[in-house]
Amino acid sequence: MVTTVSRSHATAPDTAPRRRRRWRNSFTAYLLIAPAVGYLVVLLLFPLFRGIQLSLTDTKLVNPAGGDFVGAENYTNLMSSGQFWNSLLATLIYTAATVVFAVLLGTAAAVFINRPFRGRAGIRAVMTFPYAMPTVAVALVYVWIYNQSGGVLNNSLGVLGIGQTGWLTDPQWGMFSVVLATVWKVFPFVMLVMLAALQSVPEELYEAAKIDGAGPMSTFRAIVLPHLAPTLRIVALLMTIWSIRRFEIIYLLTGGGPVERTNTLVINIYRRAFSDQDLGVAATIGVLGLVLSILVTLVFFGVERRESRKEAAA
Repeated sequence: MVTTVSRSHATAPDTAPRRRRRWRNSFTAYLLIAPAVGYLVVLLLFPLFRGIQLSLTDTKLVNPAGGDFVGAENYTNLMSSGQFWNSLLATLIYTAATVVFAVLLGTAAAVFINRPFRGRAGIRAVMTFPYAMPTVAVALVYVWIYNQSGGVLNNSLGVLGIGQTGWLTDPQWGMFSVVLATVWKVFPFVMLVMLAALQSVPEELYEAAKIDGAGPMSTFRAIVLPHLAPTLRIVALLMTIWSIRRFEIIYLLTGGGPVERTNTLVINIYRRAFSDQDLGVAATIGVLGLVLSILVTLVFFGVERRESRKEAAA
């Protein structure tokens, strides 16, 4: 009994400094993450909650603090609005076309410049150039290219005996023109990411494929594509979310026209907020766009989980 008491008295003084040290470490950890938490709260969470709050009111741009609560009225009105559904359709078309062509072109470019040849560094720099250009500069260049009377594209087609086309004014070509400019701008990002993934493929696998007599296509399907698949899924997710919320290049090229063909959700938000001065409806469209992005992300994680289970089972 005496031994027990003496031991407890001997160890008791050590617990207080240990607790103070633990509290000091915890305080330091919280202090270090405080700026990041503050950034999330001020620049992300507060605008998000404010946007949701605005979507439940009839707030106008001329009186942003004086809107009345209307509940889900904005949402029900949008669900019965043909303009909203046309805007959603334009967003889906633009997103699907941009992601598909940017991923295909970027992956093909990565495979091309991954092979050793003379001048590869220069070609890689040239192919990266569009991504380094400011979006406004890209839009202005393509406005000049698409110009109906003196643009490079129509002049080139005129040499071939093809008539002039209103690339930015003809409803049949508006979406095509915007997608083409966007793909040219963003495909180098896909190329750089896929190039990094390609360079991580072990050389031993290529040598084993050569020994087995596999051709280039068989090697790509059996070795390269399985290594690229996880990176492809992540790139596709990022490109999808960025395409849903892209504004500058669409607005500068067409402003949402011609005939609403490129009036995506983000362009519609701008029009409702600043042209119609209806912040409540604009915030409602923004919330629905956020829901669309969340759904895309959930689908991605579902596919990722399924593929992980397949790889674990194999």
